[in-house]
Amino acid sequence: MQRLVEIAPAQIPQIWALLSQIPDPEVPVLTITDLGMVRSVDAQGQGWVIGFTPTYSGCPATEHLLGAIRETMTAHGFTPVHIVLQLDPAWTTDWMTQDARTRLREYGISPPVGHSCHAHAPAEVTCPRCMSTHTSVISEFGSTACKALYRCNDCREPFDYFKCI
Repeated sequence: MQRLVEIAPAQIPQIWALLSQIPDPEVPVLTITDLGMVRSVDAQGQGWVIGFTPTYSGCPATEHLLGAIRETMTAHGFTPVHIVLQLDPAWTTDWMTQDARTRLREYGISPPVGHSCHAHAPAEVTCPRCMSTHTSVISEFGSTACKALYRCNDCREPFDYFKCI
């Protein structure tokens, strides 16, 4: 008995590599693949389908990012491209890569603590500058909707905390 096995086109890794170069406009040290926003890349007929989940449904960067995906795909000859917005399941910080969390810290933003299923005020937010856990929240609302503003009680520096969503 023969089984039919669907073979992914050789271009799919190349497309993932291209998409991994599109930065998040609010946190430019991260890309849309670092954040887990690109959910899938599939061939369809002569074109391509990209599954995309914004960080939240009202994210002001969504249209910009959809345009960047279309522009990148077109510039490299991957047309036509169809982007499918996937709002279910909702994006979560659990989809961020470990490398993304490291780069956030190096950039001066404390990465999310915990998992989305336990999303609440974290017990320990680490200062990205001195690595102290002796920190306190200044405001639940930071420079963007996904961040809260904290202060390190040791080095006294304020910093953003990327909320666990």
